[in-house]
Amino acid sequence: MQDIKLEKIKNKLALSIYKLSPELLNWLERKRFFKRSLPDLIKNPQWSIGIYVGQSPLKFMAAKNVKNPVLECHDVSDVTAELVADPFMVKVEQTWYMFFEIYNQQTRKGEIGLAVSQDAVKWDYQQIVLAEKFHLSYPYVFVWMNEYYMIPETGEAKSIRLYKASKFPTHWTFVDNLVSGSVFLDPSIFRYDNRWWLFVETNPHAKYDTLRLYYADELTGPWIEHPKSPIINGNPHIARPAGRVVVMHDRIIRYTQDCYPFYGMQVRAFEITELTPTNYQEKEVEGASVLTPSPTGFGWNGGGMHHIDPHLNEDGTWIACVDGWV
Repeated sequence: MQDIKLEKIKNKLALSIYKLSPELLNWLERKRFFKRSLPDLIKNPQWSIGIYVGQSPLKFMAAKNVKNPVLECHDVSDVTAELVADPFMVKVEQTWYMFFEIYNQQTRKGEIGLAVSQDAVKWDYQQIVLAEKFHLSYPYVFVWMNEYYMIPETGEAKSIRLYKASKFPTHWTFVDNLVSGSVFLDPSIFRYDNRWWLFVETNPHAKYDTLRLYYADELTGPWIEHPKSPIINGNPHIARPAGRVVVMHDRIIRYTQDCYPFYGMQVRAFEITELTPTNYQEKEVEGASVLTPSPTGFGWNGGGMHHIDPHLNEDGTWIACVDGWV
């Protein structure tokens, strides 16, 4: 127990270093002030899942009636989990179904788990519903033509893979590769103006700084890379997708992970102001940090937050599943 406390104290000290300005951090690292690289200063982050609420898709906070985190690795009962993260959910009648990454300590790869809730406050873990011979995460679940689909991250397979529920919510069948031939991280699909669109991060060197955009007339393709793609190149602050793209009439909001100076720092938001097969324009939303770590540096999300899946309630308020680490 004392070793665990000491490790947490070391993490807090490392996080305080990260609060320095990027310019100063870069200078200190060039001068070899640190004996280890900056990302290596933080060891064994503990990821878990929470529920936030808000009055808009741009302003969220912890719900007063929710004790976060709502899901932790020890809630997983069928395997030994090292972490739970990347939650996506869908409401069917009066039941919420949440799909999320479970990092399985035995197989040493990510698998997709399921939890259910009647009120989005108390969640009951069910089981792993999808596992492959390669790593899975970011289970982007969505509904189309009364069918349930999922596009998880399958970067190790060098493809963007579409799955369909053969028996919702526990049985999923591979449909097809939408795009192949590269490392694709956190593919995020949405429908707008009678077309399908998809954001995905593609830097093969884990720099998280390249965002590409694809579009298609049909869900199964053919998928075409947008002529403006990559729409973000060389900027780890705003490239890697951070959850479900929100489409409200003609307004489109994309969420992005801020991966500098380290992975999983915070979530920012951009509004897409023009989206056609030939043009793309966006602007960062004012006060764009949608999710930030606990200001004290302690608690379940004291280290950072990097994911959000927002949903509009019938009363006009918003609810979202999020993740965080400490």
